[in-house]
Amino acid sequence: MSKGNAWVLGATGQIGRAAVQALVEDGWEVTAASRGGGRDDRWDGAVRTTGLDRDADGALAAALGDGCDVLVDMVAYDAGHARQLTALTDRIGSAVVISSGAVYEDDRGRSFDTQGEPDGAPHYPLPIPESQRTLPAGDTTYGTRKIRLEQDLLAAGDALPVTLLRAGAIHGKYCRSPRELFFVKRLLDGRARRVLAFGGESRFHPVHVSNLAELIRLAALRPGSRVLNAGDPQAPTVAEIGEAVDAALGRTTQTVLMAGAPGEDGVGDTPWGGAHPIVYDMTAAERELGYRPVTDYAQSLPGTVEWIAAQLEGRDWTAAFPAMLRAYGKELFDYAAEDAWLEAYDRKA
Repeated sequence: MSKGNAWVLGATGQIGRAAVQALVEDGWEVTAASRGGGRDDRWDGAVRTTGLDRDADGALAAALGDGCDVLVDMVAYDAGHARQLTALTDRIGSAVVISSGAVYEDDRGRSFDTQGEPDGAPHYPLPIPESQRTLPAGDTTYGTRKIRLEQDLLAAGDALPVTLLRAGAIHGKYCRSPRELFFVKRLLDGRARRVLAFGGESRFHPVHVSNLAELIRLAALRPGSRVLNAGDPQAPTVAEIGEAVDAALGRTTQTVLMAGAPGEDGVGDTPWGGAHPIVYDMTAAERELGYRPVTDYAQSLPGTVEWIAAQLEGRDWTAAFPAMLRAYGKELFDYAAEDAWLEAYDRKA
């Protein structure tokens, strides 16, 4: 017996692929909507696909037709998307929307937005509860747009029950900018040593796509207006992540620890880099949804590493992962600067 009709927006993206699969396996009739209208090879033939540009005027309303029991939105980012969903409360039973841990700020007003400023690294409580203060709503940064989205959707109340999932560092296959590339490429390039700033102790709580899909599945079954953190059962340090990638590829790398922050040359910086740990409290998701993670970081890592390596085969990393280039720049793999730093380090040793 079907649990109902589920619509997934952004279905062919990293999270969407896993969410569609989880909902189908749980007994939902699923419509997978994306710009290209494509499908994942793993999906059941019963999954209906449709091409949809959700930003085109009236496109989502027309595509929804009589509506759905639950709408899962991977690609909502701002007040305009909130207005789009709240205008359809008569056709959407409930919604699950992906938000971000980037909405949090610490008690001194520091956040992801201030990390590039002197003393701008946020120092959050450990772990971060959903009650932690957030950025002011606005339209200037990713974080301020996400909190505006959250506030506008929650204001709909009972007319549109919405679960907002504040995701950590998302990992898994099909990521456009996989943080693990930092370690995988170095290993494939034969780098014998790597440099990690902040003593290798940086922690940015990861969440695997299958754990996000499980949270989505549970929220679809238990409609409500709420915000919940989304993270894996552990938040490893960047040094531990490097060791786990080594193990996944059967390699050994010497890790050289830098005591403080990276220099202007970027040596020692990583996609998880930060002066203070970022770890999300998952007790609310456990309490409200009965959430239990389906995997952890180390268990899921080999599949991610294998996928990244396959994307790199015969291609430059900038062509394989252009979004990673836009996010971090070529400095991410500036081996000349790294070697110069290591030479100076060895002379001092």
